[in-house]
Amino acid sequence: MRLTRVFDLLEQYSTKYKDLDDALAYKNKGNWIKFSATDYVNYSRFFALGLLKMGFKKGDKIASITNNLPHWNILDMGMAMTGVVHVPIYPTIGKEQQQYIIKHSESRIVIVSDKMLYKRIKPIINDIDGLENVYTLNDIEDVNNWVEIIHLGREYEREINEKLEQAKASIEPDDLFTLIYTSGTTGDPKGVMLSHKNILSNALGTSKILPLNKGQRVLGVLPLCHVYERMMNYNFQSKGISIYYAENLGTIVNNLQEIKPHGFNTVPRLLEKFYDKIIAKGKDLSWPVKPLFFWAVRLGEKYDVADNNTLWYKMRLAVARALIFKKWQAVFGGNIICVVSGGASLQSRLAKLFWAAGIYVIEGYGMTETSPVIAVNHYRGKLCRIGTVGPVLECTEMQISDEGEVLARGPHVMHGYYKDPESTKQVIDENGWMHTGDVGHLVENTFLQITDRKKEIFKTSSGKYIAPQIIENKFKASPLIEQIMVIGENVKFASALVSPNFNYLHFFANKHKIHYRDNAKLIQQKQIIHRIQQEINEVNKQLGEHEKIKRFRLVCEEWSPQTGELSPTLKLKRKVILNKYSSIVNEIYGHPLQKASKEKPSTTTGKFSNGLGKLIPKSRTHSHNENNE
Repeated sequence: MRLTRVFDLLEQYSTKYKDLDDALAYKNKGNWIKFSATDYVNYSRFFALGLLKMGFKKGDKIASITNNLPHWNILDMGMAMTGVVHVPIYPTIGKEQQQYIIKHSESRIVIVSDKMLYKRIKPIINDIDGLENVYTLNDIEDVNNWVEIIHLGREYEREINEKLEQAKASIEPDDLFTLIYTSGTTGDPKGVMLSHKNILSNALGTSKILPLNKGQRVLGVLPLCHVYERMMNYNFQSKGISIYYAENLGTIVNNLQEIKPHGFNTVPRLLEKFYDKIIAKGKDLSWPVKPLFFWAVRLGEKYDVADNNTLWYKMRLAVARALIFKKWQAVFGGNIICVVSGGASLQSRLAKLFWAAGIYVIEGYGMTETSPVIAVNHYRGKLCRIGTVGPVLECTEMQISDEGEVLARGPHVMHGYYKDPESTKQVIDENGWMHTGDVGHLVENTFLQITDRKKEIFKTSSGKYIAPQIIENKFKASPLIEQIMVIGENVKFASALVSPNFNYLHFFANKHKIHYRDNAKLIQQKQIIHRIQQEINEVNKQLGEHEKIKRFRLVCEEWSPQTGELSPTLKLKRKVILNKYSSIVNEIYGHPLQKASKEKPSTTTGKFSNGLGKLIPKSRTHSHNENNE
């Protein structure tokens, strides 16, 4: 059948995949709770009927603040069938941003997953005009539970069924499907308006590239409220792939071992953490395995994905895979066919190494406003180049502006920003081109390579341009550096704020008998500063003179989305970091950094009656060394 609206995926489950007994699954109280294709279809339909009985109509908004659960999909599909617009909100963002999104979107109700999230938003509920109610997925005393809506739909099924069919028939591919609010690294978040056509064109386009099919499993790792994981969620559903949702980021390794998936989506930082753990284990090996381990690593870093590897290289790689890399595969469960990476640039060295180990990492590129994929590497073959984000996706037009900015046009480009036509005009020009704000170029006339964010490239006082992301990625290859932010706009040299890998530093301090009370004291130790300086010096050898980091300062905090320095997709919030460490920046340069003006873009199953039990989960800065200037 032809899929033109997102909820058409349910029709496929009713016919093509009706025998699937683990369409969706989550772990609760130590057990994996599975939803069959029939469960998914029926619960979604009952939820839609319940919404109609409550008086919801096409164009109304419902916000959700939940963790990854099969329930999210039921909410999502139920809303889609009635024309209600789903407004998913990150659980990890601040209360002020959550309140802003609920208000700005004019959501009639909010659905949260658990007691902790309910308690978090409870203080802001009364300040939101038009908000009618809050429902929870978990069973919480004296709080409305979402199963009440499903019960309502089941009770009045005969009465409302025709109304539901009429609602579904009225929905066109270009109708508004969802509002996804950008993470708001600067100013208030913007509501990106995406239609059924927008997101389905992307899901179906990428499904032709993904080498997975019915009968295989994936692990859902990233938040479903993020457009990347969400679109891939529909991609998997379109192919009848079973989706198991990881409990949280801390349980990913265990969950991989349990379900032995054939693929998963990730961001580069998670792959970097996998690499760090594997290398740490390699360092603990004894002779003769340890030198063999690092021989395999060095060999893997020279892998050529275009298969231009010599026969001698292939023979050595076969030995490395048999003796070393097969154990890397086991870390991922042993069945991994491919890993899809997006959200930021992946270090080429790591990509080559994972490919050599038989873990094929497909890197892609896009943004919320393009639903999100613009370009993506293919699985093996001629249409994959490490260091690029691959060829442009089918049905997508792309061009590079005179300034080097990537422009995109096609069925996946958003309808605009909600209630913000001026901002929409700034990014979508009169010819329909989306101005991404990213700088890039084509490699071999085919493969898109992103070099930096247009708005993040800055000039030093000598007029030299610096693209910070490229430099930061080189430094993050070091096991000592967890995060780094390059600064130096309108001053004579580049510097950096460094959040080190404290696990490594603690090991280093114990080995060298360095005494410290806490991280704040640890980063003041001369041996620690000297060790980081060695890493800075090493990477500086790869940089142009004006790009070299002349001064750096260690910070004692680990940056994360929870503490505010990183976005939910682990990107640096540069403005937040500059404000937080303004005194350190002032100390480096003797004055605050002056921002240059920039032109705008040119254009356990619980007991519950009627078999609904599985729907209710039970609640589960400082003195540092420097280079010579």
